[in-house]
Amino acid sequence: MKDILQDLVAHTHSLGFIPLVKISSTEEATEIEAMAEDRSVIVNAKTKTPVDEFTGVFGMPNLNKLDIHLKCPEYKEHAKISVTKAQRNGEEIPTGLHFENKDGDFENDYRFMNTEIINEKLKSVKFKGAKWDIEFEPSVASIQRLKFQANAHSEESVFQVKSEDDNLVFSFGDASTHAGEFVFESGVTGKLKQTWSWPVVQVMSILNLSGNITMKIADVGAMMITVDSGVAEYNYILPAQSK
Repeated sequence: MKDILQDLVAHTHSLGFIPLVKISSTEEATEIEAMAEDRSVIVNAKTKTPVDEFTGVFGMPNLNKLDIHLKCPEYKEHAKISVTKAQRNGEEIPTGLHFENKDGDFENDYRFMNTEIINEKLKSVKFKGAKWDIEFEPSVASIQRLKFQANAHSEESVFQVKSEDDNLVFSFGDASTHAGEFVFESGVTGKLKQTWSWPVVQVMSILNLSGNITMKIADVGAMMITVDSGVAEYNYILPAQSK
């Protein structure tokens, strides 16, 4: 239980722009949905194996509080973390998490958000899919080069992505400002006819996550970064932005 909670918080709350998540869990699968407050990122994820204790649909709000509980030294070893449940309309539903230390003298309760409220908050979170024109696994070196450029052009909130020959080129600024560009990935298959912009902070935060990373870009103006943590596979969908 603690492993999946830590993994979930690390791949949502730690980004700095995901305030809550929706859990939809059955005996077959446990799915996670979320969205940045400014709608710049949509998150769809699925755990490698179903989380039996999570069966139902509910929200996990105030992820900062959950993060604090998970990092509390009192719960570092031999802690008891359990899902609390209640009867509603003749059905048993998850209502929260109960934290208790080894000695049973330090406790906390974290409350879930009910189905109706979380569905209302994330009613537009669905991503209808896209035809991905470019797919690749970014190297550690490429991600580091992006950090260098983002640092050099810290005044820029977005960067541009374009195809040049068989290279995927990222650029910052334009002819009227300080500017820079570099080849993020070479030897890519597929082309982009359009030049699109994406938010620097969000992309950098996702690329800094732990796990195996793949990237997909669609010429219609969508990017998806997939992070496989080993516990779950997280898809971060970013609609292109106007500069």
